[in-house]
Amino acid sequence: MTSPRQLHLNAFLFGAGHHQAAWRRPESPLEQLGDIAYWERLARTAERGLFDAVFFADGHSAGDVGSGPRWFLEPLTALSAMARATERIGLVSTVSTTFWTPFHAARMLASLDHISGGRAGWNVVTSMFDAEARNHGLPGMPPHDERYARAEEFVDVTLRLWDSWADDALVRDRDGLHADPERVHPVGHAGEHFRVDGPLTVPRSPQGRPVLFQAGASGPGRDLAARCAEGIYAVAYDLPSAQEYTADLKRRVAAAGRDPGSVAVMPGLVAYVGSTEREALAQQAAVDALLPTEQSLAQLSTFVQQDCSGWELDAPVPGLPPLEGFTGPKGRYATILRIVAVERPTVRQLLGRLAAGGGHCTVVGTPEAVADRIEHWFRSGAADGFNLMPPTLPHALDDFVDHVVPVLQRRGLFRTGYTESTLRGHLRLPRPAVGAPA
Repeated sequence: MTSPRQLHLNAFLFGAGHHQAAWRRPESPLEQLGDIAYWERLARTAERGLFDAVFFADGHSAGDVGSGPRWFLEPLTALSAMARATERIGLVSTVSTTFWTPFHAARMLASLDHISGGRAGWNVVTSMFDAEARNHGLPGMPPHDERYARAEEFVDVTLRLWDSWADDALVRDRDGLHADPERVHPVGHAGEHFRVDGPLTVPRSPQGRPVLFQAGASGPGRDLAARCAEGIYAVAYDLPSAQEYTADLKRRVAAAGRDPGSVAVMPGLVAYVGSTEREALAQQAAVDALLPTEQSLAQLSTFVQQDCSGWELDAPVPGLPPLEGFTGPKGRYATILRIVAVERPTVRQLLGRLAAGGGHCTVVGTPEAVADRIEHWFRSGAADGFNLMPPTLPHALDDFVDHVVPVLQRRGLFRTGYTESTLRGHLRLPRPAVGAPA
């Protein structure tokens, strides 16, 4: 008999929280963002909640440093320290295929897998901003199709580097061989973007290969995810969009010759949890009130391509033109239109909604109400789990672990204890054989 399907949960750790004003709270951990002990505590909290993994995004430009903290510690360095402060939880980092090389990525990630005893994961991204490219000697970002062609070759070479050491290559015979040369192979890759001789300097890691995640949104992104990803970080505002995305991704996985059931799709989830709905709404309103009004309205003006500076904060959002006539980036604008149509927010509420997770699913309520939303998405084929995006840290993560996780456990939707010690084990993924397809 196969065990019943259960949720997968990742904790997306970001600064003082995902809400743009989270750092402005008097009790925020603003002064601790460069202290590894802060991140270790967050990882232990997520581990106490039996999460599959903690996840770090990464960026390569500072952005508007006055508007709040974005990046501080380099993720793989931080995760290596966090590995020593935890025992079971997975450790996932973004690594850009546009700015790194396969050998560098393979070595760093395999090292993290060794340090953590088999808990490393890689979120494959191509990056997107010209300011990032200019920090790496490029005049701007390469065209979209070129980035994804490079990414495909990058992933292929990285996998081959991880496979360049057989599982039994290390002999460790003090009177003979350290490693069997017949079990360590060159890569010998000469492609359009990379030339890599190999083998890797790091022997085969505990998982064989770190787990591959991807956040495919565009067509090429979804195709890349379908071919190589073992976990998908998705963006979905509501149930229909989540169902459409998951169904499309699973179709692409099947078309790539892989088992759709082996790939976990995890939309982002922003959760405000209170003992009552009123308490949860008050939490949301309190952090929304800290948003700088002028700055937030200027950002909204950019999103909707009209001047919002005169909009009344506590009045309904004025009428917006339909998507068909909109000439700017359509993805976020479509999300704004859905939020306005479904939630009927005031301008102030819309600003707060966009400040915490943007187009990701947001739920505000009691532990039972949050669990209801999670269960509905899970059982209706919209998600295999969620990438939790706490709007404030550490409080929102504590609230979810202490109050929502027990409800999910009582419903049989989530584990009551770790049964595996690796990230592959948590995700029910087999250890790949050397040379196996992605």
